[in-house]
Amino acid sequence: MIKVEAVWLAVQPLDMRAGTEAALARVVGVFGAAHPHHAYLFANRRANRMKVLVHDGIGVWLAARRLNAGKFVWPAGTDGTLQLTKPQFDALVLGLPWQRIGDAGIIRVI
Repeated sequence: MIKVEAVWLAVQPLDMRAGTEAALARVVGVFGAAHPHHAYLFANRRANRMKVLVHDGIGVWLAARRLNAGKFVWPAGTDGTLQLTKPQFDALVLGLPWQRIGDAGIIRVI
């Protein structure tokens, strides 16, 4: 099993034709470095495909996921990166509204 301690999401789209070297270069460009045991997520412009690059401490893994219907809930109109929790990541890869998982889903009396 691949150990992942942190999951990072890049807001800007990635060309899904990118291979391991291009995706790794994008990770370094966007996040500054590829840290061991971190996963980096990218989607295409339509947000129906995702690539995940994981640095396992020795090398890198690159995986792709495509939804047959619908699209991933991806932040739009912003630059930068976001760190996701495990439950948020689990919801994201299923195409669910991951932004509502955790503290963001709490209803408070104002």
